[in-house]
Amino acid sequence: MFVLVLIGVAVVEVFAFVEVGRAIGWLLAVVLLLGTSVLGARMLLVQGRLAIQRVSLALSERRAPGHAAIDGALGFLGCILLLVPGFVTDLLGALLLLPLTQKLTRRWMSRRYAGRVMSFVAAAGRFAPGDRGGRAADVESTLVEDDLDRLGR
Repeated sequence: MFVLVLIGVAVVEVFAFVEVGRAIGWLLAVVLLLGTSVLGARMLLVQGRLAIQRVSLALSERRAPGHAAIDGALGFLGCILLLVPGFVTDLLGALLLLPLTQKLTRRWMSRRYAGRVMSFVAAAGRFAPGDRGGRAADVESTLVEDDLDRLGR
């Protein structure tokens, strides 16, 4: 399935390039593709710093950093799509860099995957250290190498 998606994206990108090349000229189309790739590389640095700042700010204000982290990941994905040569991926990447699109995508992801995340957390909670049978886990060990004779070794 993944291979079919990659082939489909490549076919759509070639078709879009041919159509844009016919409309504005081949040389200008190539320059535009290279320009969006350079812009994507520069935006990747900016979005990375911005994401780290937003997450740090949320943590310092004792807020959940989930929204900032998801927005950072969407910005990162948008920059990566700008780096990939092609007009369709450039359009999708530019859309993911817009705050409104990030908000809508974050809301869609939250609705779609909240149940899966909660069931994973509930299932993983069984393996977490903590109170099991009323006993607290021994965090600090009192055994040292000199106590081996007390243990019968």
